[in-house]
Amino acid sequence: MPSEKEKMLLGQAYQACDPQLVGERARARKIFREYNLNPDVAHLKKLLGRCPDAISIEPDFKCDYGYNIYVGDNFYANFDLVILDVCEVRIGKNCLIGPQVGIYTANHPLDVARRRAGWESGAPVRLGDDVWLGGHCVINPGVILGNNVVVASGAVVTKSFPDNCVIGGVPARILEKSAP
Repeated sequence: MPSEKEKMLLGQAYQACDPQLVGERARARKIFREYNLNPDVAHLKKLLGRCPDAISIEPDFKCDYGYNIYVGDNFYANFDLVILDVCEVRIGKNCLIGPQVGIYTANHPLDVARRRAGWESGAPVRLGDDVWLGGHCVINPGVILGNNVVVASGAVVTKSFPDNCVIGGVPARILEKSAP
């Protein structure tokens, strides 16, 4: 029978109160607290699944586990980035993230009894190369953004979008096509 962690990583329903997962979240919190006090890339290298040397994340940065976050080269994130990484978050190279952005792979059941019982699930998120996320936008579970996608400030992205477009709104929609 698969462990709760194995189910989580597969995007299946799992119990987040599992002792192994609670311990792994506590480990991540310890590391990102250290990073937020002293933003040294060495902390990020202990935390993230892939962490290039050319990375800059302004404090405060928060995540669930860290090991499910894979960041491409030449990455910059402004203040107050939150990544809920119960599933993989893959971020391409040359990406920019504005302040107070949320990238969420975690999901909760619509059924109240299952929610009360502590069930969760997740779906991976992938951002292509040269993506720019404007401030206060939200990327929801399962979203894939192609290369050279610009997300307007305040957008709520609930579905995937192809390469070379500007998206915005709630829910986000294509506002214009852009040149590659």
